[in-house]
Amino acid sequence: MKYLKTTRVLVCFLGLASLTIQANAQSDATAELHQLYINTINTSNIKNIDALYTKDASIRNSDGSMISGVDNIKKQYAATFAAGEYNITLESIDEALLGKDYMFVSGSFVYNKLNEPKMVLRGEFVNTLKRMDGHWKIYKSSRFLSATNNKAVVESLYNAFATGDIPAALDAMDAKIVWNEAEGNALAVGNPYIGPDAVLQGVFAKLPVDFDNFRLADIKLHEMSNDQVLATLRYNATSKHNGKTLDAQAAYLCTVKDGKLTAFQQYVDTKQLNEMMME
Repeated sequence: MKYLKTTRVLVCFLGLASLTIQANAQSDATAELHQLYINTINTSNIKNIDALYTKDASIRNSDGSMISGVDNIKKQYAATFAAGEYNITLESIDEALLGKDYMFVSGSFVYNKLNEPKMVLRGEFVNTLKRMDGHWKIYKSSRFLSATNNKAVVESLYNAFATGDIPAALDAMDAKIVWNEAEGNALAVGNPYIGPDAVLQGVFAKLPVDFDNFRLADIKLHEMSNDQVLATLRYNATSKHNGKTLDAQAAYLCTVKDGKLTAFQQYVDTKQLNEMMME
């Protein structure tokens, strides 16, 4: 009887040890996969995508859009890498087996564009991994940005504008941004400006024509609901038409999705602006 009890304890111990070894192996495999992902982003290596994702993988981007199939995933990463160089760090929060060949992994990430150091995006990821030929790959992935990132995105645009880095300011905008100047502003004639190039030609390029030393002052950013950021500020400049000094109160309501400005609505003291245009 004593021998039987000892045997049962030994079997139980070996079973627990086996589970521990298996769990450690899974954690090591996850860490290896995450390191491959980090290297892929930090080196812009599109060749790693086949090792990261299953052929039928799908991604839910942080803006809610969906992409399916490894070929389409490659295209998305290729477009991202073509826009600049990036850095990402990952931290696993939870792991759980879902049957023999599937695993649930969640964690957090910090992501930034190297030539825009103030544009730091933080969020969480939820991945379902699938075991393929002895290796874990991403089968389904969802990313969720933290709400506090929105203010940083808007701030990056203002910082770029303040330093005269117009390409960086335009890069903060979504390719289909909808930009509206305040009604009564002379620039509102082109509303809505769709896309960064339209904003460049219709708004940014016209400011030096009418003003000297146009600048933004007293900028305060306020996180709002629905992915929006409210900016309150003042315009300072000198009119090229009559030499008057501009000191106008202004506000912007910006919408941010997936780390880019998708909509912009200006509110401003249009009476002052119109006085600057008089000869």
